[in-house]
Amino acid sequence: MTFRRAATGGMIALAAVASWTGVLPQQAQAAEEVNIYSYREPGLIAPLLEAFTKKTGIKTNVVFAKDGLIERAAAEGRNSPVDVLLTVDIARLTEAGKKGITQPIKSAEVDANIPANYRDPDGQWVGLSQRARLVYASKERVKQDAITYEELADPKWKGKICARSGQHPYNIGLLASMVAHLGPEKAEDWARGVKNNLARKPAGGDRDQVKGIYSGECDIAIGNSYYMAAMQTNDKKPEQQEWAKSVKLLFPNAANRGTHVNISGAVLAKHAPHKEAGIELIEFLASEQGQEIYADAVNEYPLKDGVPASKLVQGWGDLKADKLQLGEIAANAGKASEIMDKVQFDLGPQS
Repeated sequence: MTFRRAATGGMIALAAVASWTGVLPQQAQAAEEVNIYSYREPGLIAPLLEAFTKKTGIKTNVVFAKDGLIERAAAEGRNSPVDVLLTVDIARLTEAGKKGITQPIKSAEVDANIPANYRDPDGQWVGLSQRARLVYASKERVKQDAITYEELADPKWKGKICARSGQHPYNIGLLASMVAHLGPEKAEDWARGVKNNLARKPAGGDRDQVKGIYSGECDIAIGNSYYMAAMQTNDKKPEQQEWAKSVKLLFPNAANRGTHVNISGAVLAKHAPHKEAGIELIEFLASEQGQEIYADAVNEYPLKDGVPASKLVQGWGDLKADKLQLGEIAANAGKASEIMDKVQFDLGPQS
């Protein structure tokens, strides 16, 4: 097949996940495989895909990239090999629909398992897990146990905040929520204030910000909840466990509107060559078993009612999620990106 040769060029890394369980039943052999374009890191989705293959016998092939997969699928058109696109945020879910690369997910199982507010009304995308955008704070140097996002722009934090790129979808989502809550002008003032409080030029991922706190380069940072779990449980890189021990987690705005949350999700590709297998994969990810894996193996907040967060995540405290409609976050993403450019967030504090 040609899918394994699809990842050409520097922007895309190929991760082929092929899990088989001996002799497959006839109906599983008919499905053969499902092809996935994923913005989600291979290590995060591997437990889910392995369980899916074990249950169904359907082989999974994954192309992973940080950027460009939606554009790739659009350019490939009818010749695209992709069946399912996995994304890391609501903005990309809606972008996929706007680019015309999706088709409705028609599944009573998905509708029953995932609440309506986490599904597109027309079925063009479905949310699969939820993560919170938390504040990582030094246990030694930050005495307070509560914080708001607004406070991050307070000059008292000047030179004390570490951040990844302002244009990363995670930070665009957070700023988009600030646009919705505060209006564009105040959100711009906030972004400029946070930028002026940075300890260094934005770089790296969420884990690198925790490393910055551990080293004393900064006192606080913004990061997704599941990265903390990934560090706390990383036996292969014990230094990350040490980074994690140096910080405490604060749930911003817990006393008022709640903490900003975003979702991972999936779309069914418009020209999916293995449509039924693609639907079966999405149904599995939305099922109780899939949601339990999101909770226990990935340490994200499940969306299916009745499936609890992992004990590790529960140990951080209760999440009061911001009830802002995900559609509003997606609608404000473009404005948020403009603001990040206008305040020159990625040039760092001295620009």
